[in-house]
Amino acid sequence: MNEKKLVGEKAAEFVKDGMIVGLGTGSTVYYTLEKIGQMVKEGLQIKGIPTSMATEKLAHEFGIPLTSFKEVTYLDVAIDGADEVDPDLNLIKGGGGALLREKIIAAAANTFIVVADSSKLSAKLGSFRLPVEVIPFGYERTAMQISSIGCVPEMRLSNGNPYITDNHNYIFDCEIPENSQPHKLETVLNMIPGVVENGLFTKMADVIITLDANKKTVLMKEKNKNRIR
Repeated sequence: MNEKKLVGEKAAEFVKDGMIVGLGTGSTVYYTLEKIGQMVKEGLQIKGIPTSMATEKLAHEFGIPLTSFKEVTYLDVAIDGADEVDPDLNLIKGGGGALLREKIIAAAANTFIVVADSSKLSAKLGSFRLPVEVIPFGYERTAMQISSIGCVPEMRLSNGNPYITDNHNYIFDCEIPENSQPHKLETVLNMIPGVVENGLFTKMADVIITLDANKKTVLMKEKNKNRIR
């Protein structure tokens, strides 16, 4: 059974005619993009904004029309994956390196839907290392300051060199403190000069599409409906 395919295709059901859609990045949302592409071929009229250059390429391959924030100011729905999800629907994202654009798009969406196979569910965030995107200038000092708040940063590498994001930045993958609170840590990290964004997505997800013990798709819904996006 392909859990990623099941939850990815389920998310496409939330996409309706006329919508502006945030298109996520990763191996699970790949199946969402593939399904949306089929729906477009069958007559669905939407426009998407991709969270990465890789997703932009897939959208072109699947025939999904694209737009940008030059043309629109908000998204009806954004669909993306996650590397880890806790019971309060807090997320760790950024394993694919697209966390900055993913957070911009999630924040612009009226509804943020996350697709996650059962392996991504966790009682507490932290088993997946937290990606932190930093600018190259002064990254050594930025790493020191990340360490000073209890995180343990490790430079993400690609072929022996620093991994470069679509935004031309570096990523540190960080061990996070055992007793850290996700919302507070997200805020503190982003106050460090040199940090562009981090992969904690707290109080952002509206719906998590995952699987129950019987491998049936289920929806975990965000409890606080009064926040302003």
